Amino acid sequence: MKSFGEINLIPLIDVSLILVVIFMLLTPILVRSELSVRLPKARSGEPSQDHGTVVVQIDRQGHFLLDGAAVREGRLESELVLRLGLAAQKSLLVQADRAVPVEKVVEILDLGKRLGVGKLGVGVRGS
Repeated sequence: MKSFGEINLIPLIDVSLILVVIFMLLTPILVRSELSVRLPKARSGEPSQDHGTVVVQIDRQGHFLLDGAAVREGRLESELVLRLGLAAQKSLLVQADRAVPVEKVVEILDLGKRLGVGKLGVGVRGS
């Protein structure tokens, strides 16, 4: 009987790479579904068609998401500076839960204005 001196690692590597790909695909979906934001309703409104939009979401506990990624309030300004780049060509959309104080939304809009964002908006839910 012939004994093998080496273990075949190719199947183990294949399975590991498949798992990595699965986790890479599922992570953004799981992170976005974590934040529950109940947007206020609006009778008139049009969906945004701008692809250069940076979205800031605020849940009722005051947690921030920047384009789906969790961000601490202290790091929000520096993250926005990195994402906005040529700010005059970008849009900033703030989606806040109904329970969030208006002052928080105004602070984010003011920050966008200071950074030179071309368009500012507040996200609402259609009727």
